[in-house]
Amino acid sequence: MLRRLSIAFSALLAACASSGEANAPVKPGLWKVADADTTVYLFGTIHMLPPNYKWRTKTFDKALGKADQLVLEVVLDKDPKKTAEIVKRLGLSPGLPPLLERVPEDKRAGLTKLIETSKIPMDRLDAMETWSAATTLAALTLRQANITAADGVERQLSASFEGAGKPIGGLETTEQQLGYFDTLPEAVQRKFLVSVIDSTVDAEVEFTKMMAAWSTGDTGKIATTFDEELRFSPELGEVLLRQRNANWTEWVKKRLDTPGTVFVAVGAGHLAGKDSVQEMLAKDGVKVTRVQ
Repeated sequence: MLRRLSIAFSALLAACASSGEANAPVKPGLWKVADADTTVYLFGTIHMLPPNYKWRTKTFDKALGKADQLVLEVVLDKDPKKTAEIVKRLGLSPGLPPLLERVPEDKRAGLTKLIETSKIPMDRLDAMETWSAATTLAALTLRQANITAADGVERQLSASFEGAGKPIGGLETTEQQLGYFDTLPEAVQRKFLVSVIDSTVDAEVEFTKMMAAWSTGDTGKIATTFDEELRFSPELGEVLLRQRNANWTEWVKKRLDTPGTVFVAVGAGHLAGKDSVQEMLAKDGVKVTRVQ
């Protein structure tokens, strides 16, 4: 149920598919918000891509070339140890019940198999909060399907801006992003873990569906995908999508007060559907124009 969300968000920790429908043009969604002296581009990303996947277009490159700054959801520290320290601080707690006891009995065999495949010691997983164990195991599932963040959009964009000596910023910190998981009610965290167990068989299939919707800029399909997930767990949707979209909407509105051009790249799910950043901006009277 929460499979697509687990695939999308575990990219942070993870740091193969077709191009989608046959003959469909590859044109991921791109929007623009502008006033007299400021332009903010909004680009919907997919955090993981197959090696050598061709997704950039002339329209995209023209917009990117105008930008003075790149802004991502989060900028990971170049020292992985610092990120690991945050994960450890937020994701480990004493006195937790064994991980197997945190899922229904009919899911324990699947969880046991997943843990055995991971080769992660059981006592290490038992010490993790449920969300942390879930994202750790989800990242493993994606790696087994040859899906990683190494060739993701964010990595490619970051390399381009670093090479050009242009600044890169984040809408959130690593601690804030992981904190969204950490503050989820335990019942929701356990649903998340069950979704990871259920997704082990078809992670590659789910990712291929995501790729098809993203690569063609089909916001309708992207929205439908996430709406299905959020109906199952409204609490997760409120924290991971709606609340964050509202925060980013305010960021864009405030950024319009500073002259220049900025390229904002966030997960495509945040730019699709009735609770998208574009819809929230429109409700506040801000004009949003789709350019691709």
